[in-house]
Amino acid sequence: MSHSPKFEFQAFAEAKADTAVILVGEDLKPSAQAIAVLGKGLTALLQKAVKVEGFKGAYLSSISIVAPSEIGAGRLVVVGLGGKKDAEKLDWANVGGACAAAAKKGSALIIADSVSTEILPENVAEMAFGVRLRGYRFDQYKSKKKGDDANNDHLTKVVFAVADADATKKAFKHVDPVADGVILARTLVNEPANILNPAEFAKRASALEKLGLEVEVLEEKELAKLGMRSLLAVGQGSANSSKVVIMRWNGGKGKKEPIAFVGKGVCFDTGGISIKPAQGMEDMKGDMGGAACVTGLMCALAGRKAKVNAVGVIGLVENMPDGNAQRPGDIVTAMSGTTIEVINTDAEGRMVLADALWYTQERFKPKFMIDLATLTGAIMIALGNTLTGMFSNNDELAEQLQKAGTVTGEKVWRMPLGQEFDKMIESQFADIKNTGGRLAGASTAAAFLQRFVNDVPWVHLDIAGTAMNSPKNEISQTWASGWGVRLLDRVVRDNYEG
Repeated sequence: MSHSPKFEFQAFAEAKADTAVILVGEDLKPSAQAIAVLGKGLTALLQKAVKVEGFKGAYLSSISIVAPSEIGAGRLVVVGLGGKKDAEKLDWANVGGACAAAAKKGSALIIADSVSTEILPENVAEMAFGVRLRGYRFDQYKSKKKGDDANNDHLTKVVFAVADADATKKAFKHVDPVADGVILARTLVNEPANILNPAEFAKRASALEKLGLEVEVLEEKELAKLGMRSLLAVGQGSANSSKVVIMRWNGGKGKKEPIAFVGKGVCFDTGGISIKPAQGMEDMKGDMGGAACVTGLMCALAGRKAKVNAVGVIGLVENMPDGNAQRPGDIVTAMSGTTIEVINTDAEGRMVLADALWYTQERFKPKFMIDLATLTGAIMIALGNTLTGMFSNNDELAEQLQKAGTVTGEKVWRMPLGQEFDKMIESQFADIKNTGGRLAGASTAAAFLQRFVNDVPWVHLDIAGTAMNSPKNEISQTWASGWGVRLLDRVVRDNYEG
């Protein structure tokens, strides 16, 4: 769960807290405002401490000092912003996360001022965003020991001392809902599959109606009537019925065409009859990371009242082996009429997305579609777990994602599409087959999906390496990263609102 502190934004003035946090560059000089708040002894204290600790103000580094009584706090934390060479990579959310990590628990006063760089209200808002994400934990299934204090191991209150409190509060109102979306996505991915089955996922998505979203849940009878036999084939071996959830946010002008986001929601993936190895299969509770991101994004857009019309479509299934499960060699007909030979039942996510993408472009006629899926191990071989593979039929849309990735730190790397990959998924017995084999696995999966988007501008994001079990950093200390919410919200904010 998220241990989110209470936030306050105050004009520079004296304030009391368990921990005081100041920001310094490589010059190691406290700002005039930091001295005014904490006292004239701050400079001498800092000089002594950095000499003893060897602290050089490197980007996101920190030291903690037991403060004398005149400082007005039990501890003084100093967080480095680095020098000129670090200016391009300066991410205020990461700075906030570093401040939270160093302050650790109780109350903290963060003096948002620095000699080395100007700190604007929107920068402070991003710092608060980082503090929130740093505080996220998924611990609700851990037993509490007798005598445990629920507030003794995390920040309970954070006061930002700022130049313009009103402007900072306003800026924070725009980013705080995005933190809500990231946290929702993380929790959905972290939940065990015996809790978060398709029905429970649909229930949690439906709960977002309180934010003003319109939510519609399509059951199996409706999906069969629509012809979504590709999606239904994946879930036919599970005791839990498959569903498609449609979330709509109408914040734009009139009936302007929406932008669309589509997510793979395989709530657990055994591999089906083509069963996965036992080692690591427990991670397949996170095979709905694409659907989690889409749900988190729709939460963020509705929460901040984004001036855009947007639709999120998620296909929710379980891929289980039983006497009714689909078999290798089966041929199914997708909603588009395309016939698909099932070569490997563990190549199931693309079959879910095939119907979800076709349904989205046919019903909503969107300006563009972006799909997200923990789709292939091949993308992890190519890019590891720090970059997301991006495939697109539209250069402008791809460039927008690349720019947003640079700003947010959720970076994408464009991968190839082409006729050579189309040929690899041609089937001897059907129109296409659901895997092209071991070679170019991420590109052939994307080529499969492209068959179901027609001429709609489209991006496919393969988030197998970034949605779960990705490296921990200043704002993510949990197995599920919530990757993509921040990226896509930025794409919308910069290009499609108004």
